Amino acid sequence: MNMAVIGLVAGMTLGFAGYFGGFGAFVLVAALGAIGFVAGRFAEGDLQPGDFFRTRDRRR
Repeated sequence: MNMAVIGLVAGMTLGFAGYFGGFGAFVLVAALGAIGFVAGRFAEGDLQPGDFFRTRDRRR
């Protein structure tokens, strides 16, 4: 499945959640989708835990 189809399905899911469940359901579906996306990237090995945290250089 290409990224356009995945985006279409995600948009339709959020639209249905917003229409039938209200704003709270929309936010819940969006948050769970984001968590699932990050978990999937971890599982595939495309994302490492260190990607979220950068060390700060004290050099100026």
